[in-house]
Amino acid sequence: MVKGCVVGVKKRVLTQRKSLLVQTNRRAMEKIDLKFIDTTSKFGRFQSVKEKKALVSHRKCSGPRHGSLGFLPRKRSRHRGKAKSFPKDDPTKPVHLTAFLGYKAGMTHVVREVDRPGSKVNKKEVVEAVTILETPPLIVVGYVSTPLGLRSFKTIFAEHLSEECKRRFYRNWYKSKKKAFTKYCKKWQDDGGKKQLEKDFESNSVGNTGSMKKYCQVIRIVAHTQMRLLPIAQKKSHLMELQLNGGSISDKVDWAREKLEQAVPVNNVFTQDEMIDVIGITKGHGYKGVTSRWHTKKLPHKTYRTLRKVACIGAWHPSRVAFSVARAGQKGYRYASLTTAQIYKIGLGFHTKDGKLVENNASTEYDLSNKSINPLVSDSHGNCPVEVLLPGSRRCDSLYL
Repeated sequence: MVKGCVVGVKKRVLTQRKSLLVQTNRRAMEKIDLKFIDTTSKFGRFQSVKEKKALVSHRKCSGPRHGSLGFLPRKRSRHRGKAKSFPKDDPTKPVHLTAFLGYKAGMTHVVREVDRPGSKVNKKEVVEAVTILETPPLIVVGYVSTPLGLRSFKTIFAEHLSEECKRRFYRNWYKSKKKAFTKYCKKWQDDGGKKQLEKDFESNSVGNTGSMKKYCQVIRIVAHTQMRLLPIAQKKSHLMELQLNGGSISDKVDWAREKLEQAVPVNNVFTQDEMIDVIGITKGHGYKGVTSRWHTKKLPHKTYRTLRKVACIGAWHPSRVAFSVARAGQKGYRYASLTTAQIYKIGLGFHTKDGKLVENNASTEYDLSNKSINPLVSDSHGNCPVEVLLPGSRRCDSLYL
């Protein structure tokens, strides 16, 4: 699906905001040189509580609250995060996507040589925890800006939509008649429908008022994931709106038209050692007390009734509790974005080369052993999509890259 956007009088365009997605023009500060990838352990080495306390310097205050008030209210978010802004467009670059969607597969740790001049660990080997993301190829299936912001100008869907994409338009797939887009796909077959689609794409016709090339300033595509390539039971794919940057508007529309019903792999969007931003939803912990939620200091052991609480929650007047006071409530399951995460490696998964199955996607230049980063037990579908290695831990199921 292809979407077009037009800028009106007041330019309130998302691209003018600070990007939370991949910065395609951002250079990597360090070249990652992997030496070993552990495929036997699922988690790397984490600091103990004693080690974490040793890193905290002396403070004069008791630290009544550990957490920013800028992210209030701490309530449950939607299950999957979304891209709220995109990088600024650069017409001098070729047409490219600005985001991708992946699923967390697990964690492991790697051994790499640090290339950071001036640091104490320069030219030394370090062990770091990494997160493995499964990124099956996206399928491309398809705004006019008013004085109040962007709005959709034209939306063009592809002729053939897969079943996993159609499931997203139904609440109960097994109870439905499964006739979504049956009338729309006939536009690609009738002569009148083809002429209308051609008018929506092109701007050469005289008096054409529905062309995206003529009126739109922002072009976005709507893509869906391939759930059948993932080792999960969900059959309903995730739909996302991704912006196209680079080139002219005509080039973007032509690029989107060529990619209809085609798969876009992650290595066409990102490269190794590239700095990206990651968006996701954190792990939920349910209803928690104030000590666990805000990490307030516990009261002395002789305190009446309970220790894990805030002693003073405010003055007598005003006779109410301020929003800034730490209270019990929902912990986790919130929208989170991580900036400047470097891609350590982009694997190919299990793939065929010269008629042979290649499974050594965990091999490096220093470790030539034939091993795979995939688990020893194959998934229920027998598929191994492309993997992306990111540093640190990601407590999310689905992630925007």
